Amino acid sequence: MTSRDERWQVPVRDPLDDSPRLECGVFGVFDVDNAAAITALGLHALQHRGQEACGIASFDGQRFHTERHMGHVGDAFAGADLMERLPGRSAIGHTRYSTAGGSFIRNVQPMFADLASGGVALAHNGNLTNFLTLREQLVADGAIFQSTSDSEVILHLVARSRRDRVVERFIEALSQIEGGYALVAATNKKLIGVRDPLGIRPLVLGDLDGKAVLASETCALDMIGARFVRDIEHGEMVIIDIDGVQSLRPFPAARARPCIFEYVYFARPDSVVNGHSVYDVRKRMGQRLAQECPAEVDVVVPVPDSGVPAALGFAQEAKLPYELGIIRNHYVGRTFIQPTQGAREMGVRMKLSPNRAVLAGKRVLLVDDSIVRGTNSIRVVRMVREAGAAEVHLRSASPPIQWPDYYGIDMPDRDKLLAANHSVAEIAQILGVDSMGYLSVDGLYWAMEAGPRDAAEPQFTDHYFTGDYPTRLLDREIAEGRNEAVERQLSFLVDA
Repeated sequence: MTSRDERWQVPVRDPLDDSPRLECGVFGVFDVDNAAAITALGLHALQHRGQEACGIASFDGQRFHTERHMGHVGDAFAGADLMERLPGRSAIGHTRYSTAGGSFIRNVQPMFADLASGGVALAHNGNLTNFLTLREQLVADGAIFQSTSDSEVILHLVARSRRDRVVERFIEALSQIEGGYALVAATNKKLIGVRDPLGIRPLVLGDLDGKAVLASETCALDMIGARFVRDIEHGEMVIIDIDGVQSLRPFPAARARPCIFEYVYFARPDSVVNGHSVYDVRKRMGQRLAQECPAEVDVVVPVPDSGVPAALGFAQEAKLPYELGIIRNHYVGRTFIQPTQGAREMGVRMKLSPNRAVLAGKRVLLVDDSIVRGTNSIRVVRMVREAGAAEVHLRSASPPIQWPDYYGIDMPDRDKLLAANHSVAEIAQILGVDSMGYLSVDGLYWAMEAGPRDAAEPQFTDHYFTGDYPTRLLDREIAEGRNEAVERQLSFLVDA
């Protein structure tokens, strides 16, 4: 294997943006010309899913080649010599935002291992909720880890399997993990795609001139001119080789519960996820929000960019003017993110600019996709008021986020989630708005055209709003048990 690990600097987390951090994007092609170049294009379309790092692994028929970089796809894989660096007719790729493991080059994917049966490259989107437990067991058995990423656990489990065929090794490995995941893997002769048993994380199958493509979202298929074939089903494994596409269902049957936050925030609006147009869902979220949380205002303004479809739906339903009252500068880089308060305020103004002609003297209703800690909302509201708005009202196109995520979304702990610790009235006061409103959980389900939420059998993974986690959280349960044990020991010492 050849490798070209560069760009060792770790990107600074933007303190101006308290949105839920994106997960990751995966992409894979098999038996095509210029596989690495096609993969780079696919990753461009998936850049929104992970902007911290990216990587590609290709196979030229004899050996694997990998490159992993901190930063954006366009910076890492723009050279005319890409096919010389990453030759071959098969490739997989990954865009990353770290959710398990830190922000280091050693954690960037795809990850690669030489096994007795040949090389395996792996790219993974999601989080394993028993990652730490498995890692401790593997280390105790003598495993040596090169990273702190949960994805490496899967490679170790595959390597340790006693099964003869690589597909059987993967099945045995995946039967031991818990959580939400979608992964693509390349071997010497196959491309493998797997979606977790509940279908929490998305994965789609496409066709590029008769050749199979795997991707996190349909927008990546559009980018390379591929035809959407279907979603990989929950709990399904597809094996792609020279004989075509084979489908397996190796896991116990379960009812699908895809992540509803894909529609609220993560997926690109031009993607179709599990049969639903993301753009249409977000517009319906705004329409329902206008019904549930109306306001006497003069203009509806989106908080760019992810609040745009919902704001449009709100304005159409409420028969109010829709205007771009906040302009986003897409060319502000991390260079402008500074540690002092004054510099941070300047950073906000460089990233988001008020359109005074729209805002001055108006009663403004801002629509955002979601509110996490509220720090960004406070700055946006202040900016709109300074631009001369007579009133500022805020509406969230998602229900109140009250619970953290453990399936690939980087959200703060519960004590830092605004809606978990304050009433709607208190939130309005904290954010400095004249009124505050959230879409209801049933309203979100209505936007998904799913009917009311079934509390006994929820149709989606929606724990951020309900606290109803769809799987066991083994690592967290063990950690909480250890903390309780420590507290008991401390209590005993104090009493003594």
